[in-house]
Amino acid sequence: MFRIAAAGAVGSVLSYAWKLSYIHTLFAIGIVYCLLCGRSFTTFLWQIYMTLPRDVRALYRYICLKIKIHHAQKNDLSVPKIFQDVARRQPNKVAFYFEDEAWTFAKVDEYSNRVGNYFASRGIKHGDAVAIFKENSVEYVCLWLGLCKIGAVPALINYNLRDDPLMHCIKIANCKAIIYGKEQQSAVNELKDEEISSLPHYITNASSEEIKVKDGVNLDAALATADNSTPPQLKNVGFVDKMVYIYTSGTTGLPKAAVIKHSRGILAVLAGEVMIGFTTSDVVYSPLPLYHLASGILGSGQALLGGMSVVLKKKFSVSLYWKDCQKYGVTAAQYIGEICRYLLTVPEKPEDKQHKVRLMFGNGLRPTIWDDFQKRFNIPKICEFYGSTEGNTNIINMDGKPGAVGFVSVLFPKVYPVALLKIDEETKEIVRDSNGMCVKCQPGEAGEFIGKIVKNDPVRDFHGYADEKATAKKIVRDVFVKGDCAFLSGDILVMDYEGYLYFKDRTGDTFRWKGENVATSEVEGVICKVTGHGDVVVYGVEVPGAEGRAGMVAILDEEKTLDFNLLHNTVTKSLPSYARPLFVRIVKELEKTGTYKLKKVKLQEEGFNATTIQDALYFLDAKQKSYVPLTVDVYNKIVTGEVRL
Repeated sequence: MFRIAAAGAVGSVLSYAWKLSYIHTLFAIGIVYCLLCGRSFTTFLWQIYMTLPRDVRALYRYICLKIKIHHAQKNDLSVPKIFQDVARRQPNKVAFYFEDEAWTFAKVDEYSNRVGNYFASRGIKHGDAVAIFKENSVEYVCLWLGLCKIGAVPALINYNLRDDPLMHCIKIANCKAIIYGKEQQSAVNELKDEEISSLPHYITNASSEEIKVKDGVNLDAALATADNSTPPQLKNVGFVDKMVYIYTSGTTGLPKAAVIKHSRGILAVLAGEVMIGFTTSDVVYSPLPLYHLASGILGSGQALLGGMSVVLKKKFSVSLYWKDCQKYGVTAAQYIGEICRYLLTVPEKPEDKQHKVRLMFGNGLRPTIWDDFQKRFNIPKICEFYGSTEGNTNIINMDGKPGAVGFVSVLFPKVYPVALLKIDEETKEIVRDSNGMCVKCQPGEAGEFIGKIVKNDPVRDFHGYADEKATAKKIVRDVFVKGDCAFLSGDILVMDYEGYLYFKDRTGDTFRWKGENVATSEVEGVICKVTGHGDVVVYGVEVPGAEGRAGMVAILDEEKTLDFNLLHNTVTKSLPSYARPLFVRIVKELEKTGTYKLKKVKLQEEGFNATTIQDALYFLDAKQKSYVPLTVDVYNKIVTGEVRL
């Protein structure tokens, strides 16, 4: 008995000693790690405590995503191949709701087969680009899906474009044909371009009598008699083939045609499924333009690849958003850009909370309204993500951290190779050390977000644009080691000590005044509180004789209800002196992109010139401590230096 007790005691002591030794070993490893990385040991312990559970969850999901992507790559799958398997499994389930229409998976498959077979009979071949220039509808999805079934590359063009931007989009993708709705006929006719006029034109939603284009084909009538069997070309459409061209929004110039391969399309949809946590029973609300990646691929893709039911809309409507969620039993709703702010501007109604939405996902929810939005509309979880149409810098805030666009692990940063690089405050160029390598930002430092490029890796590759020169401008080389390269996002982000990333500005949007950098998004967030979340654009304008750019804000105020005293008091209280807008422009309309981003290039070019601008202008008078009308006389005094800023 005594021996047994003694043995047990010895075992306990040895067990305790082993545990102690294990802890000491971990402790020693931690100290060595901190010494090598230049990190304090207490910070390291705190980061383990705060971030390890999150990182483990993310790593598990990331591994699941990589397994799914590897399966698609190994089997040379493409979006239409996966869709056909989904459609065979659930032919009678509703794939898309659109107004009063309900399209089953079988109907979408059949219609897209007709599209593929018809255009193949008209000479469209693997790799040929075909422009789609029409408004949202289920047929829109079927058109690009059907073209993909024969290996063609649909170019999804913003249906709001006109004149030179429209002509540019058609030509830069080298389109072999154009498909458009009857509503877009006048826009195409007005181009007066021989090259575009010589292309085959296919018009939808129009009777033969309504077609005003010479030799225009009634596509609806043609598809009605087309073969609805699976196009034989589908077997040759694979994982690395081009899927679609999606155009950048054009906030800073003409749109660029970004190459989206099937590998990237599959990745975008599966990432939503795995990282956000969609299920096949979800009903997804996607009221955004289908020519954009968010709805065109990520939104509609949840039906095509994920087997969910997706609600599409002709146009986003503030007044119908929550009513639609109630009507269709929506469980996951999508947003982008300024949509959340628009929804907050509407007076509270009972339907704000009478829905089944369990999560919202998208990008562009401002940190300043995050909590208000979530509480008012009773949204259990918001998954903000960050990523450009064409880039490989994709991150997601999967645990709903308010204000964050995503995170990277501070414990295991090499698992997902993205980083923030220091930039020169004057030139906005990437900073390099004495060895010619780029310099990483520390927590709290703002820098340009980049993603390491790994060729032929579906997660890390950058497929570029149709324009090779535009592609070259988005790549930085010799980043951390000689010979490596990375995608330049063009966005300024900042990271906290837990690895959460927060959007700060576009590289072109930050301006410098009084020796300080001004982030336009931060100033816009402050002023939006004054305007009741109305449309606001902040930008920098050149002032003769002054270094840098002075802040200016354009405010949409059709009813002329802006309280200038409140505006002055708010910016004075909330912003440092260098960040306060010196000029205010009251406008009746602010031009937007199709994805609800406000354009500012033209406003910047016009500056604060009171002799040419017809809108009401105001100037922040330091002596009077208020915004006063900017007359031509005051403008001239500023330009000549009589009034110092």
